[in-house]
Amino acid sequence: MEFHFLGTGSGVPSTSRNVSSLVIRFLQEKSTQWLFDCGEATQHQILHSPVTLSKINRIFITHLHGDHIFGLPGLLCSRSAQGATSPLFIYGPAGIEQYIQSSLSLSRSYLSYELEFKIIEEGIIFQDNSIKVETIELEHVMPSFAFKITEADKPGALLVDQLEELGIMPGPIYKRIKNGETIQLDNGLSINGNDFISAKKKGRVVIIAGDTKPITKMRKFSEGADLLIHEGTFRHDKKGHAEQFGHSTITDVATLAKESEVKQLIITHVSSRYAGEEKLLQQDAEEIFPNSLIAYDLMVHKI
Repeated sequence: MEFHFLGTGSGVPSTSRNVSSLVIRFLQEKSTQWLFDCGEATQHQILHSPVTLSKINRIFITHLHGDHIFGLPGLLCSRSAQGATSPLFIYGPAGIEQYIQSSLSLSRSYLSYELEFKIIEEGIIFQDNSIKVETIELEHVMPSFAFKITEADKPGALLVDQLEELGIMPGPIYKRIKNGETIQLDNGLSINGNDFISAKKKGRVVIIAGDTKPITKMRKFSEGADLLIHEGTFRHDKKGHAEQFGHSTITDVATLAKESEVKQLIITHVSSRYAGEEKLLQQDAEEIFPNSLIAYDLMVHKI
């Protein structure tokens, strides 16, 4: 997975940070890209990245504040202008369909592809053979959600060295062994294919949280995740301000990462008041959870 942070600021854009937007590129599936939130000028940020509008096939919206959705109508129209014809699935809180359809209707905009809407509630909102997406509701000044993306476990690798020690050389038999078949060899030895396959590789888990106060249930939801992406709008001296407007401080988020034992924390949705103070923000987070990063616009992170 490759994470492209297109907008990492909060509220309004600044000269150093655009408002919220993130794209995941699934590198093992070259045609798959997912967009999370779409603040104003997201499509302009995309022009400075390898993200391709026509390859975005799912959009996930954490909540309906303008800094998370005002870029949607323009992006949808540009996707159409580029000739996209594949359906686009949009997941978001109640009201997301009304907002998009009203914007398109009033501007007399027509798309070359179908939109399919999924109004999200807590639970599994998408699942196929390779990945699952589930949500929990957060605590903000309006309905806001966190997404958990869980990859399916990958099959173990064939233990080729052990097979060669038995004189079993590469060939069609390897496929049968990989399928777990019991095979009678020419020398009379019978082998069970499952004995020559390594343990399954556990699928990766990523959490992407919308705007929220610190809440207890995020600990279990994030437990052991490979990556936690979470808003950290303010430093701890603005704790009262954060609580008033339904946000988390950097200290809150780093504490969550520590208690949930995640492997990596990336903090985003940073207030413009901290322009030029990124080192201080980084220190705040690392004092509690060393494996922390403060996101910046056009940052790319791979796992």
